[in-house]
Amino acid sequence: MSRFAVESLPISGLGLVVRQKMEDHRGFLARLYCDEELETAGWDGTVSQINHTYTATRGTVRGFHFQRPPFSEIKLVTCIKGEVWDVAIDLRAGSPTFLQYHAEILSSDNRRALLIPEGFAHGFQTLTDDVEIIYCHSQPYNADAESGLNPYDEKLAICWPLPLTEISERDRNHPLVPDQFTGLENI
Repeated sequence: MSRFAVESLPISGLGLVVRQKMEDHRGFLARLYCDEELETAGWDGTVSQINHTYTATRGTVRGFHFQRPPFSEIKLVTCIKGEVWDVAIDLRAGSPTFLQYHAEILSSDNRRALLIPEGFAHGFQTLTDDVEIIYCHSQPYNADAESGLNPYDEKLAICWPLPLTEISERDRNHPLVPDQFTGLENI
């Protein structure tokens, strides 16, 4: 039995990491990262940065964030406390699923993670209070390449599971997707 597997999702390149836990009377162990398994799913084997976020209030939205090429990154997103509705939006130029999104519930109970390839924007909504997330990034953060999409943008047609209770000023002010936007090139 594999203790770590990556399942394909409806949008090409997007993966769901399913972790098995080994339990005994002391508790459990679950593998958070596995080069071998992730490499077959598109990860390049490099972890350049690991970030940890805490979000206090249920209904909070963070995102949608991405890095423009040539600083595009792969992300592995894991919820280690609480529960989130985690969303990835395809921004790849020429993709048949351009501007479509896929969402998964990630929680400390299901131990799943979303593997997000280059060329996607990422965001989430907290489904519980006191949520903590760990992000592995394949590239270091580059402030000049930072960009985002507005979570209220009607072109994205996001069907949030809860009313939006909190959102940062920065995320609220991300621009709407312009009509002439054809996607991220060189991904």
